[in-house]
Amino acid sequence: MQDQEKMQEQVEQAVPPQESAAPEPAQSQGGSSFEERLAAAEAKATEMQDAYLRAKADGENIRRRAQEDVAKAHKFAIENFAEALVPVKDSLEMALKLDTPSVESLKEGVEMTLKQLNSAFERNRLQEINPVPGEKLDPMKHQAISMVPADQEANTIVTVLQKGYMIADRLLRPALVTVAQ
Repeated sequence: MQDQEKMQEQVEQAVPPQESAAPEPAQSQGGSSFEERLAAAEAKATEMQDAYLRAKADGENIRRRAQEDVAKAHKFAIENFAEALVPVKDSLEMALKLDTPSVESLKEGVEMTLKQLNSAFERNRLQEINPVPGEKLDPMKHQAISMVPADQEANTIVTVLQKGYMIADRLLRPALVTVAQ
C-alpha cells in the first residue's frame, strides 16, 4: 500500500498541472482518461504483486515439503529391513528360552533362523559375495588378506576367509580372501 501511495505521489509530481490552455470540457476528458489509465495501471500492479507473492509462497511451501520428505526418508529408510529382522530376533529369543534343548533341535532352529535371515536379506536387496576358489580377484568386491603359493593362476582366489555383502549395487563389505602368488 505504501509503495502504491509513493508511486502515485511521484506520478503527480512528475506531471505538472496544466494551465487552462484548453477549454474546460477537454481538460476533464483528458484528465479522466489519464486517471483511468493510472487506476488501471495501479490495479494491474496490485494484481501482479499479489500473483508474485502467491508464487513465492507456493515455492517456499514446495521447498519445505521436499525437505520434510527427505527428512522422513532418512529417518525411516531402514524400516523395511528392520521389519524383516524382527522375526529373526524372535526366533533366537525362543531358542534361548528352551530349558533343555537337544543338539538336533538347536541345529534345526538355527537353520530355520538362517533361512529367515536370508529371506530378509533378499527382500532388502542385500546380496552375499562368496567367491569360488580359482575365481579372478576383483578389487571392487574382494579384499586380499595374503598371497599364498598355490597350483593355480596368479591373482586368483585360493580361499574365502569371510563372505562379503552388497546392498543393491553398493559394496557394504568386501569378501576377505587369500590369493595365489
